Amino acid sequence: MALVECRFFSEVLGLSTSMQVILPQTTSSQIGMTNRMSNGLHPTLYLLHGLSDDDSIWLRRTSIERYVAPLGLAVVMPQVHRSFYTDMRQGYKYWTFISEELPALARSFFHLSSAREDNFVAGLSMGGYGAFKLALRRPDMFAAAASLSGAMDIVRRAALHGDDLDSEFRRIFGDHVQGSDDDLFALLEQVSRSNGPKPKLYQCCGTEDFLYEENIRFKNVCEQTDLDYTYEEEPGEHEWGYWDKKIQDVLRWLPLKGRDA
Repeated sequence: MALVECRFFSEVLGLSTSMQVILPQTTSSQIGMTNRMSNGLHPTLYLLHGLSDDDSIWLRRTSIERYVAPLGLAVVMPQVHRSFYTDMRQGYKYWTFISEELPALARSFFHLSSAREDNFVAGLSMGGYGAFKLALRRPDMFAAAASLSGAMDIVRRAALHGDDLDSEFRRIFGDHVQGSDDDLFALLEQVSRSNGPKPKLYQCCGTEDFLYEENIRFKNVCEQTDLDYTYEEEPGEHEWGYWDKKIQDVLRWLPLKGRDA
């Protein structure tokens, strides 16, 4: 595998930013790694970080490079700070960046497929929210999405900070979250009622995680839809030992073409 630390300018954000990119590479003498590279453009996983992390965190806390090597899968890990992958009410347009500019730039820099069936998104905590928001708002772009210990109920979280006019949530989401394009429950209902493409969804959360109850609320609603939906839970907290294990389950679950070839 090749690892690229990519620093670039974002027209949408109006600033320089970064992403970490893992690219497939065929090797014959590399010790301890099984590598695979598909012919043509690479299928791609956009892998999203959590609230207090950055674009390097998946590389630092897990063995993601080793896990994807035999799959021929490229991984794009962008930097979004504490934005909740949102066009912030007071701040930067991180939704436009992550949903439009970043994929276009990544494909212009690297040999990545633009086909829906080759594009997936996953993330943890804030990134789990971002992954589902991307897949539910852009089901034309992503075939599958995975949330690990995701912050699923932004409406309830925003309400907890509703009396604080200077709260971080108010600066990001504004005053009206419920029913908006930032509300995963509303997005889920829209997609389930539509006649368009529907992404596969994978959701997991540890039973000792502080986000467990909101994950259960989302699970209960998701199970009432016709989406291809997988939910898993087991003992676990909001920590990297759990996420390192579960990202391997996500990679086994992804609908990669030619997996059995």
